[in-house]
Amino acid sequence: MFERYNKVQKAVLETTLHLIIDKELQATSMSLIAKESGVSTGNIYHYFSSKEDIINELYKAIVLFNGEFVTRNLNQSDSIKERFQLAWRNVFELGLNYPKGFRFIEQYSFSPYIYEQTKQDAINGGWCGPMEKLYQDAIAAGMFVALEPRMMVQMHYGSIVYILKLYQQNGQELTTEVVDHVIQASWQAVSRGKGLND
Repeated sequence: MFERYNKVQKAVLETTLHLIIDKELQATSMSLIAKESGVSTGNIYHYFSSKEDIINELYKAIVLFNGEFVTRNLNQSDSIKERFQLAWRNVFELGLNYPKGFRFIEQYSFSPYIYEQTKQDAINGGWCGPMEKLYQDAIAAGMFVALEPRMMVQMHYGSIVYILKLYQQNGQELTTEVVDHVIQASWQAVSRGKGLND
């Protein structure tokens, strides 16, 4: 998730993510980040100007990683339905395999700690932009109802976040069958026609 960063930056970002998820943001101090990461406070300040700077870099790093993860293997030569199914399966896989990063984005997307420019960069550089384009294509092809694409993407994302939380909190396995049912229901919710398999 943090392969683009040097050893010090990676240690700080990884440690901060774990601390925020385990202890919450307010309890995550610079001194605690230094202690848990094994990086001196002075060395942290060499790369990050403040805790807010770390949080924003963490947000950008996770959004970029998530964007690459969700949009991998999406080929324009595939049908809209195929890309729709694959992208949302990737979102489920992301949430299951990288739960802390997934939770961080879900919890802090609207936080005042995240700068407006960071949020805008995330929208443009993450997976939401490509998904909006996919929904626009579906509308243009007469497959989806003419709603605002970003709203539809967020509506479906919200449903998936809730399903992931439900299964993780109850310690249940999220089966492929359940994932497929949720994706089918998402398609049907905005479709002008029948379901994915019709």
